[in-house]
Amino acid sequence: MRVLVACEYSGTVRNAFLALGHDAWSCDLLPSEDGSNRHIVGDARDLLNDGWDLLMVAHPPCTRLCNSGVRWLTVPPPGRTKEEMWAALDEGAALFSDFWNAPIDRIAIENPVMHKHAKARIVNFEDFAQSIQPWQFGHGETKRTCLWLKNLPPLVPTNIVSGRDPRVHHMPPSPDRWKERSRFFPGIAEAMANQWTAAAALAA
Repeated sequence: MRVLVACEYSGTVRNAFLALGHDAWSCDLLPSEDGSNRHIVGDARDLLNDGWDLLMVAHPPCTRLCNSGVRWLTVPPPGRTKEEMWAALDEGAALFSDFWNAPIDRIAIENPVMHKHAKARIVNFEDFAQSIQPWQFGHGETKRTCLWLKNLPPLVPTNIVSGRDPRVHHMPPSPDRWKERSRFFPGIAEAMANQWTAAAALAA
């Protein structure tokens, strides 16, 4: 079955579905890190009508939507204006809306907890279905991730391990810090592929 992984350059989720034999593709404005020919460079919104009959997993940028960034709407970072920050919020909410309302039967969107201004701008907004941690899927660290789910069951933890280090939070400043902070966990990707493939088979 066909799978779209939107806003992914690492190939982590795409490869988890490929391993199960699906026709899985990732799409991002950046080229794929692994050089895969299963990656499309471009705007994932241009692909939403291309018949993704299993599901779409989307990782839209969260910088302007998440609670941790709401302060910049009042006091912008150096070199930015309030108008720019609110415009960026509108753009981020529009992208989330396009994914959430896409013509695809099963949808999963991954993002942190949102602030109220983001929620108010998302079309047909619903609260997230569940929040998960890497340590529930074999990675001994903390990074709360929320999943907005449409016609998909919540993930069941697969490998609860010790370790509660907030590694991502403690990353030092660097040009690639944003990329490393957004990198997805293979254990969660494998759970998505295995559990949501099974759920789709039961629903068929």
